[in-house]
Amino acid sequence: QVQLVESGGGLAQPGGSLRLSCAASGFTFSTYGMSWFRQAPGKEREFVAGITSSDGSTYYANSVKGRFTISRDNAKNTAYLQMNSLKPEDTALYYCARRRSGSISYGRPAHDYWGQGTQVTVSS
Repeated sequence: QVQLVESGGGLAQPGGSLRLSCAASGFTFSTYGMSWFRQAPGKEREFVAGITSSDGSTYYANSVKGRFTISRDNAKNTAYLQMNSLKPEDTALYYCARRRSGSISYGRPAHDYWGQGTQVTVSS
């Protein structure tokens, strides 16, 4: 069965960095786009970053553009989110998600499998 397992979350100071990982299994990882979402307490789950399966093109929410980098290693069936210059408003539960085959959207309905999430807290 499809499984997505996030890791790498934790506590970081403002201006600091964290690297999240998403280990995938149960499907042919290289043929699916992958995305990261986040959800802060009391807020809707929001798109953060996405990467395609075909050519590795990336797409980012404006709030993280220039600070976060999404990547993937198809040999390891793993997607990553490198987060630099962290801000307190980046505090959230971060989810990895698989993008539906053939989808051209990055919204939540365009994703069919989700991980359990990893907590990121940015505080001094």
